[in-house]
Amino acid sequence: MSNILIIGGSSGIGLQLARQLGESGHTVYATYHTHPQENESNIFFHHYDVLDEGADLSFLPASLDGLVYCPGSIVLKPFHRLKTEEFAADYQLQVLGAVSVIQKALPALKASGNASVVLFSTLAVQTGLNFHSLVAASKGAIEGMSRALAAELAPGIRVNCIAPSLTDTPLAGNLMNTEDKRLANAQRHPLKRTGTAADIAHMAEFLLSERASWITGQIMHIDGGMSALR
Repeated sequence: MSNILIIGGSSGIGLQLARQLGESGHTVYATYHTHPQENESNIFFHHYDVLDEGADLSFLPASLDGLVYCPGSIVLKPFHRLKTEEFAADYQLQVLGAVSVIQKALPALKASGNASVVLFSTLAVQTGLNFHSLVAASKGAIEGMSRALAAELAPGIRVNCIAPSLTDTPLAGNLMNTEDKRLANAQRHPLKRTGTAADIAHMAEFLLSERASWITGQIMHIDGGMSALR
């Protein structure tokens, strides 16, 4: 069984993925920042602040087979109302946080000899959406970094990225806090439903597994058809 690190594994997609992996017998090291969790079967929770350069991953084993970076934010505003400081803060969380974690975990990932890194983007990078300039800027950087790292770290480490549409998780709570909003979001998708944490976690679990051993440098659009169909 594998050793997997999930940064941001205390809620939403991260927690769903941690539980799926734990149930399959993998050992999961899941971090939290503001949502503490009790350890579960095969899942060990640790506090970790991705914005703290001094934070360390000393709780990890010497060999790490998978790393998933889940922290994110959804700030939707007209471009003219956004401050440059907001772009910088979002980039710090979504991009530089991932950079820091991957660099710190790199020796353990290399020790595995067959590791997988999974990052997260958004539908809004490929498909232009109103009021998404901030999140699209950060996630666009994530997509570019995913491809570059996939090239640099092959063949021992695979790197892929998942680009979902809006999913029903705590992160999107303010955007789906009424039944009308939920129905409207579902109707925007060709498959006429809103994605769930499990929909996204299943793809992440696949990308971490041996079944995806010939897949790297890919952006996987798990979005109910939004990016490809009209």
